Amino acid sequence: MKKILLALASIALGLSAVSCESYFDINLKDQPTLDDSMGRIAATRRYLAHLYSYIPMDERIREDEGGTVGRSDEMLMGSSQYETYWYYVRRGDYSSVYNLGKVTIGNSWSKYYIAINQCTTFIENVDLDTASESEKALRTVMKAEARALRAYYYFILLRQYGPVVIWGDQPSDMNINPETIDRNTLEQNLEFITGELQRAIEVLPLSLADIQQPLTSNMGRLNKGAAMAILSRVRQYAASPLYNGQNGTGIYDSFTNNKGEKIFPAYDAEKWTEAAKAAKAVIDLGIYGLTTDQNKSRDDFQNAQASWQNVWFQSWETNPETIWGWWYRSQDDGYLGSVGVQIGFAAPRIISLEGYSLLTPSLKLVDAYPMWESGRYPVLGYSKSNGLLDYSRPIIDPASGYKSEGFTEGWNQPLDFDLYKDGKYPSWAKPIKAHNSTIGRDPRYYACLVPNGYWWPSETTHAGPAMLFTCYNSDEATVKWMSEGQVNRVGYSWRRLYKANNPLHVASDYNSIRYVYPAFRLAEIYFNYAEACNEMPQRNAAEAIRYLDLIRERSGLKGIREAYPEIDFENAQATTTIAGVTRTGQEWLRWFILHEKMVEMCFEGQRHYDCNRWMTAEEEYNAENWTLHVKATSYEESYQRVSDDYMGGRSKFTTKDYLFPFSSNQIAEMTNFTQNPGW
Repeated sequence: MKKILLALASIALGLSAVSCESYFDINLKDQPTLDDSMGRIAATRRYLAHLYSYIPMDERIREDEGGTVGRSDEMLMGSSQYETYWYYVRRGDYSSVYNLGKVTIGNSWSKYYIAINQCTTFIENVDLDTASESEKALRTVMKAEARALRAYYYFILLRQYGPVVIWGDQPSDMNINPETIDRNTLEQNLEFITGELQRAIEVLPLSLADIQQPLTSNMGRLNKGAAMAILSRVRQYAASPLYNGQNGTGIYDSFTNNKGEKIFPAYDAEKWTEAAKAAKAVIDLGIYGLTTDQNKSRDDFQNAQASWQNVWFQSWETNPETIWGWWYRSQDDGYLGSVGVQIGFAAPRIISLEGYSLLTPSLKLVDAYPMWESGRYPVLGYSKSNGLLDYSRPIIDPASGYKSEGFTEGWNQPLDFDLYKDGKYPSWAKPIKAHNSTIGRDPRYYACLVPNGYWWPSETTHAGPAMLFTCYNSDEATVKWMSEGQVNRVGYSWRRLYKANNPLHVASDYNSIRYVYPAFRLAEIYFNYAEACNEMPQRNAAEAIRYLDLIRERSGLKGIREAYPEIDFENAQATTTIAGVTRTGQEWLRWFILHEKMVEMCFEGQRHYDCNRWMTAEEEYNAENWTLHVKATSYEESYQRVSDDYMGGRSKFTTKDYLFPFSSNQIAEMTNFTQNPGW
């Protein structure tokens, strides 16, 4: 097997509770169970499984670490009634002052240092039992897993706070004096993280079956490919502007620790070369591929749609794209189950048993999808009103074929092929009156979104027969607007995790849905490689385009050169103007790569960190809460774009928000610690 996937629930480690005054004092060596844990291979496996239990819950996009999806510009929480911690951050309603109700999720400092210290304990003690020669190879691999996990947990802290304290390989029972410690420099952080990953990569096999018989409990364990994918992401961040010179803005030039060391380094273009090498190394393994689903009974559009959906729907045993992933994990979600709760938070209530319409796409994400025929991106940006991006004033590429106004009568919306019977369009899906902006889009658009006025992709719904999803303030609407309650407040429903015709009628329909969360997949590696090829000193536009086009090709789109023949991509400095937007060849290619990634990997937790590392969040996030006019009394009026229907404060982002603050209780403990700028 090429990859191994995390089990639904982590195995609890049988250690007694740790009592200490602070997390810096954690010492597991004095636990009476440690010798037993490391002396028997079965118990050692349980300890290792415990180390995996700290993996961030990026798949839970309503909250936890995955809540950064709602903090970004790709999602608008459908109702302020159920705002999450990250939504407070989104509107700037947070600070370094410790407030349990608002910054708990963001303050992951303690959690990951506990994880790091426990990984160190494992590394130090996994070889405690040397009686069994046959287990030596297995224990060596397990130690490498713990080493890679420890590096990953440091990276999770780095992406949140910037450079942190590197405790390295010092003994886990060596207590830290919180009054004297301060953060290490970024270069020291990266040197340790990448070095540890490289050490692990040298040891880890491509498959654990190479060293032992496959076990159910092996699901989710790191292998060589997974560690290499983590290294690729780390290298990508290291090369990006936030961590590499800040685009010459100088915002961190005077940022030093208590030793007087500059915490952030000057720009180093060669870091892009290192990023390219790390991504290409994963590709060159030759064991991963993009998911496809070609069926002669389907047309090209349907095949492209099914191919992209298989990123989620194809079983992990046969899915070639997921490098490292885990089952959607459940936490206090009641009977909805793991994936089911995400679907429930997204689906309209009248259509599903537990529909909340909370996870809704932003109009910016809706606008991002390319056109099927031309392969061009219809919206190149937005004009501003009062200094903020105005989603009602999109900058439209006239050559894309996109129409922002008007309706088309009698249109058959694209439906998943599973809804066809004997190759015929389903009789229940009557032709609709579709807004022109929803017509002719990329297959992923219809696999991910259900626009206002479209059929929900199921022959039956919770309320009975198939139903249109219409949201405005009239009894004619299936999802009628109201001031309170679970109704769609944006005008588009997110359905990416919903497989056509899946019933959502009773509780068991939800908790029976199980998918693997593709935390690291090959498409990301292609994006990493394309981006790095476009930025490195020995720029290689041809390679960048080649791997960008592989992703577009899976969705049935024309190659980027064919779609944009007027752009000279090879000439980094040659400018081209489209619809009043002027960029160089390098800038256009950069924009296409990041824009395509927003579409391809929507709601996968990538967008926020991409905007952060490229330092574009200040430009991209500051906007009013633009939605369709869901308070309108007619379907036609509901397609107006307005900024005052949604309840709740607008998105805000300033320079200080690129790095999350250390909370006041941490600073009170670490009295000589350097806080992030602006906090």
